[in-house]
Amino acid sequence: MKWVNSVKKVFDYLKTLLDSSSTVVVGVSGGPDSMALLYILATLAKVKSFSLICCHVNHNVRKESKQEKEFLENWCMEHDILFETMTIEHYSDDNFHNEARSIRYRYFEEIVRKYHANYLMTAHHGDDLVETILMRLTRGSTLRGYSGFQQEVDMGDYRIIRPLISVSKQELVEYDQKMGIPYVIDGSNNQDKYTRNRYRKYILPFLKEENPHVHEKFLKFSTMLNEYSIFIDKQVDKVFTSIYHDDVLEIPSFLKLESLLQSRILYRILEGIYQDDLILVHDRHINLLYQLILSKKKNTYIMLPNHIKMVKAYDKIKVVKEENIISQYEMELIDYAVLPNGKHLEILREDIPENGNDICRLDSHDVVLPLYVRTRKYGDKMAVKGLSGHQKIKDIFINCKVAMEDRELWPIVVDATGKIIWIPGIKKSKINKQKDESYDIIIKYY
Repeated sequence: MKWVNSVKKVFDYLKTLLDSSSTVVVGVSGGPDSMALLYILATLAKVKSFSLICCHVNHNVRKESKQEKEFLENWCMEHDILFETMTIEHYSDDNFHNEARSIRYRYFEEIVRKYHANYLMTAHHGDDLVETILMRLTRGSTLRGYSGFQQEVDMGDYRIIRPLISVSKQELVEYDQKMGIPYVIDGSNNQDKYTRNRYRKYILPFLKEENPHVHEKFLKFSTMLNEYSIFIDKQVDKVFTSIYHDDVLEIPSFLKLESLLQSRILYRILEGIYQDDLILVHDRHINLLYQLILSKKKNTYIMLPNHIKMVKAYDKIKVVKEENIISQYEMELIDYAVLPNGKHLEILREDIPENGNDICRLDSHDVVLPLYVRTRKYGDKMAVKGLSGHQKIKDIFINCKVAMEDRELWPIVVDATGKIIWIPGIKKSKINKQKDESYDIIIKYY
């Protein structure tokens, strides 16, 4: 019955964290771990009166996926919980787990933005932490990477929370059984072709035999590594911004530092790029980056996971996010959009004081709705505010010194007829309104 104390700790933690002003998006697969978390949050929401949204991604790789989505949707309907879902229609990467995870978290963030949520919660538990640490120790990682994942991650305007990090898988299953919480079982979790499954099936049971509470020891190990990492980071803080800024590493200044600080700076750069995807980064990537820095070639580059390109140009290294997989896109702009270039577009409900090129104000009588955001097309032109005639989008990019690698994915807002009304962050069209004019549509780019 050890699950009683473990689950009580989760309840106590969440009671302290959440209040009536909180909005929580929880990622739920329908398995025993995520259903336990959803049940805990649903129970607390009745007492603490916070908003709860269940978010489900149908990975669309098993015949049971549709039924699992329907099961979860029905459960949420019965318990009066908002339900959001999406289906992955296509995979382009040969690493299914990495791509699925990236898509999943992009969608979670989209739902967080949609509901202006404070928290994104996932059901990662103590056994997951053990597996992650072992995998990173085997493959090589950063100091923070070796610590696995954290209970709380600050994402700026929201936080990722993993409330079950101190609870074992067995304790969660026992809790589900005791409380009568239904769940589904993903049969692919038993397939040896996936690396994590092999750790789960063969290594974790051995460790559990040695110590049934081994996950608590790994959590302590993770916490200790984080403390060491924080101490070293304080030393790095003193020099980091003078060495690395605007995604550019200054090579001469970097080479003057002690090797420990050099190493930590490179790790920090990669941690900033990959954040919770640090499992993708190995020691060999750090070594490749070192080789790039020390290379006698004036202009060269290396490729890192997730299409990250490290470009050396004379005495600088620039981080470039290659988005060749998405070279074109077009999407309807309803309320909010997460763009492939990492930026966001949001239709605001209330006006704000800002008045630069990151804000667009329109009169709906001047456009044909709905609005769309897309990439540039050959021959695109826009009637630029303050100028006569039309200018080619290509020339606007050149005049505004937009880097070549940024142009292909730069968003262009058009109406339903295809008329270009705004290049976010760069130029507005003639139909954009000033604050003292009449308008009923306000869009922010950030």
